[in-house]
Order: sequence, then structure tokens, then C-alpha cells
Amino acid sequence: MKNSINNIKSYLLLWSTQSLSALGSSMTSYALGLWLYKSTGSALKAALLTVCSYAPYVIMSIFAGALSDKWNKKRTMLTCDLFAAFTTVTAFLLISADALEPWHLLLINALNGLMNTVQQPASEVAATQLIPKQYYQKTGALRSLSQSLNTILTPVLATMLFAFGGVSTVIIVDLSTFLIAFMVLLLFIRIPEPETDSKEKETLIASVKSGLSWLKANPLILKLIFFLSGINLIASANTAALSPLILSKTASSEVKLGWVNFCIGLATLAGSFIASASPAPKNRVRAICLALFFSMSTENFILAFSDSPAVWCFAVVLGWIFIPYMGANLDVVFRSTIPPDMQGRVYACRNSLQFFTIPIGSLCSGALIDNFFEPLMSNQDSGSYLCSAFGTGKGSGAAMLMAVLGVSGVAVCVIFTILLKKEHYKR
Repeated sequence: MKNSINNIKSYLLLWSTQSLSALGSSMTSYALGLWLYKSTGSALKAALLTVCSYAPYVIMSIFAGALSDKWNKKRTMLTCDLFAAFTTVTAFLLISADALEPWHLLLINALNGLMNTVQQPASEVAATQLIPKQYYQKTGALRSLSQSLNTILTPVLATMLFAFGGVSTVIIVDLSTFLIAFMVLLLFIRIPEPETDSKEKETLIASVKSGLSWLKANPLILKLIFFLSGINLIASANTAALSPLILSKTASSEVKLGWVNFCIGLATLAGSFIASASPAPKNRVRAICLALFFSMSTENFILAFSDSPAVWCFAVVLGWIFIPYMGANLDVVFRSTIPPDMQGRVYACRNSLQFFTIPIGSLCSGALIDNFFEPLMSNQDSGSYLCSAFGTGKGSGAAMLMAVLGVSGVAVCVIFTILLKKEHYKR
């Protein structure tokens, strides 16, 4: 155990401080997202926050990864972190002046999404350079662990800090966590650059083409990326519908929404330990498919047909318990297959192809709830089959959408499991 820690101590220091900073950022996003939904009452406007975060990420990611392979990874991460802190300070000043408007949040999210576009491939390559290959699955589980703790602690701490001193207090804590992570990365982390002879000579367009060409020549990775893009479409629509569903059916109870989010965190925390303790499966691709099928075939259906907060908590536990296990195996497949000097370009292409469905899912979910499912359910007789299945009043439309997402998620898993059956991962 001691030797294992020594072998990855630089990564552990980077992971722990960056995770702390991510927690602070998540608390700010949580508080501001609640403020927007309660201020407007619109699921569509709240979903636009996610759209603004991911749209620049998806559009520019393919070019950002090529630049990331050329640029110094540490300097890139520091610059992006500093810019994100600047946008948070801007939000703080607007709140202090009582001048914050919904469009301010949309612009801030778009700018942060743009910075994340550049930072994410750089941080992926940095992790690969700091982690010996035999620790890929365990460090993948560590990333799931930090994400789990983030999900657990964000609603609890954000709500406490908001009640104590408002959004400004949440932002001050966020900036404090940023400062810790920034100084640790600046002063104590050395990130070696991947060895390559061609990255400085290759043009930006040639770098993008090389990333796409690598994916075209590796159908297993490409099919996995498209599989995940389909799952992300369903999952982002689910996430956008979850808050309107719970807040509408519980008379705007942030406490019950917080408990559901808390249970998501507990499930992913438990799943992280499962991923860390599990031996390497004989077939990692099959393990990925089975984990996603279990998630898609349980959570959405239970959320759709219940009005009980306790059942909602049970549903999200089933939906998230095996996601860290899936993520850890996916991480091993990617890191051990993609050459280190190509990872920035390939991960960037992956980001564009795999995550472009997230803003689409979020936007469609909000629009469908506001303009189709809620009006449809409001026009139903109280004794109709649809009302018996999904309830009455506001929130029943979001419940109906959850059922549609359940069917769609199962279909995506079945289709891609068949497509991936011919591919074999042998590492």
C-alpha cells in the first residue's frame, strides 16, 4: 500500500486539491441554478444553463485538443483555472450590487464551458503522465469517488451556506477552494510532457485530422464513443427533468431535491468502492454495456411512476450504483489504447462526438416539458390512464418524459451491445 501511494503521490495531491476546487464550483453552480429556476419557474430556462456550458465545449473541443497536445499541460490548466475564477468573481460582484440577471449566468456558463474545453484534454493527458499503467483502474475509481463526494456534499453544503449568508457566501468558499488548488498545482506538481517529435511541426488542422484518423482506424473506441453519446442524450434529459419533477410534485421543496441528489452521491460513492475493489473483468466492453443497461432499465421507469420521495431516492441509487464501475473500465480502455502523445487530440475528438448530445438532451427536455408533456397532461381527465400512470398537476409531464427516456435508454443499450459484440478489447 505504501509503495502504491508513493508511486502516485503527485497524482493524489493533484486529484485531491482539484476535487476540492470542483466541489466549490459545484456548490456555486447549484446555488445559482436554484436561483434561476425559482426566479423564472421555467424548466427550459434552467436547462439553458447546461446548454451554455456544453455548447462551446462541444463546438471547440476538437480544436482545443489539438492545441492541448502542442501546449504545456500545466500552464494550460493554470490559465483555465484562473479564468474560471475570474468569472466567479464577476458573479460575486453582480450579486453584491443586486444586479444579477439570468442572461449573466448564461454568459458566465458559456465562458466557463469554453475554458473547460481547453483544460479537460490537458488534464486527461496530465493524469496519464502521472499515473503508472497498472494503477489506471484504481485511479479511475478515485475520480468516481471524488465525483460521488461532490454529489453528496454539494446540495448539503450549498444549502447550509446559502441559508447562512446567501449566494455570496457560497462563492467565497468556492474561491477559497480554487486558491488552494491553484497554488498546489503551481508550486508542488510537476507534469512531464509526452515524448513526441511531431507535435510542434504539425499544423492545427493536421492535428485535428490525425485525431479523427486515429479514431477511424480504431472502431472499438469509436463505437464506444457513439454509445456514450446516446447514453448522454438520455442522461442529460433525465438530469434536466429531475429538478422540475421533484420541485413541482413537492411544492418547491429544495430539501427533498437535496435528499435525492444526496442519494445519487451515496450511490456513486458506493459504486466507487465497488470499482476500486473489483478485479479486472474478462471483457471490459461487456462490463460497460451491462452497467449502462442496468442503469437505463431501472431509474427512469421508477421515477416516472412514483410520487414518493423515498422511492425516488431508491430509483437514483439503482441508476447510479454501477456508473463508477462503468467509468473505471471505460477509462482503462481509453488510456491503455490511445498513445500518450495522441491523447489530447483523440480525447478532444471524443469530447465533441460523445458530449454534443448533452446540450441537445437538456434543451429538448426543458422544451418538451414546458411545451408538450405538461400541456398534454393538464388536458387529461383525472381518471384517464395517463393520469393514473403519471399523476396529475404540475410535474406529471416531467414524469411522462421520464418513462419515454426509460424506453429510449434501454433501446440504445440493446442496439450498441449488439454492435460492440464483434469488437474485442484484449489489453
